[in-house]
Amino acid sequence: MTDDSELVHSRRVVWEREPSLCATECQTARGTIRVRRGRFTEGASAGVELVEIDTGAVRVIVLPTRGMGVWQVEAGGKRFGWDSPVRGPVHPALVPVFDPSGIGWLEGFDELLVRCGLESNGAPQWNEAGQLQYPLHGRIANLPAGDLHVHVDAEAGTLSLEGAVTEARLFVKRLELRSRITVTAGEAAIEIEDTVTNGLSRPATAQMLYHVNLGPPVLGEGAEVVVASKEVQGKDDQSNAELDRWQNIGKPESGYAERVYFVTPRCVEDHWSAAMLRSGDRQLGWGVEYDTQTLPHLVVWKNPAALADGYVVGIEPAANLPNTRDEEAAAGRLINLAAGGKAVFRLRLHPLVGSAAVERFGKRMSAAV
Repeated sequence: MTDDSELVHSRRVVWEREPSLCATECQTARGTIRVRRGRFTEGASAGVELVEIDTGAVRVIVLPTRGMGVWQVEAGGKRFGWDSPVRGPVHPALVPVFDPSGIGWLEGFDELLVRCGLESNGAPQWNEAGQLQYPLHGRIANLPAGDLHVHVDAEAGTLSLEGAVTEARLFVKRLELRSRITVTAGEAAIEIEDTVTNGLSRPATAQMLYHVNLGPPVLGEGAEVVVASKEVQGKDDQSNAELDRWQNIGKPESGYAERVYFVTPRCVEDHWSAAMLRSGDRQLGWGVEYDTQTLPHLVVWKNPAALADGYVVGIEPAANLPNTRDEEAAAGRLINLAAGGKAVFRLRLHPLVGSAAVERFGKRMSAAV
């Protein structure tokens, strides 16, 4: 941590010499948590800020420049994330979110966890004149965070990174995301609590979806998606044609078209539900727990394309389904916010290394409330 620059997963970063968020080593009753802050310096990543947090059991890389997304995680010597053909992280200035095609967002899609929202979070939508109204997955992932700070609770052994991202347009909207990402010394779990506030003097609506994306080494032939569910439906005929094997992941296949499944969650603890991707040998996994009070839906995105094309599976807790905004409004699935109103979203992320950790999380998911 003393070098001016070094490679982070083959991307060059310049780190701050003097800590500006907190001490480089934060001492707590449960151990040391290390934090450093830097910026990527080359290519499409140039200027993207990152904050690296190391609890001793997990290393988390957060991207404040990209809406407080989580780029990658390391635990037990394993990297959790995916290899997007985009090869980011891409600076938001280079992502044409409002490209007329509606899918310009895909030019920056690279993270382990990326938020979709806040005004819209699903498929692109055009007006009657053919003009793009709502781009794919919205704007929040391509807006920078401000008011960045760290809070350490030395007695509890926790560290929280907090930042605020505002999505606003004069006369139209002001939606503010205040994100808090919390870790504990010596532990691998990552907690996320996001508060979305309507900053206008009149009611507003919002949407939120957490796109959690995994590739190798968790993903591979024989990998499975395991969910606590009441019901699973395919998004379209192509997905429904494979409903009997929707959980199973095959080897990378060039030309494989994505499949999408909508899950009605079953709670495993109070109002929390859970999902997991586990490797074929059950030695690795990634668990997601989510609060169904504000995230009552789960989307599973299967994209076992060729490795070079983005071999990936998404586990996506959501406030609504990722259809067009008008479709979701008609179905009554928008978040209604009074003037100054707030909605709070909570997730817990679990890198699972070793068969015991994978099995424990699986048993937790089998509980029913």
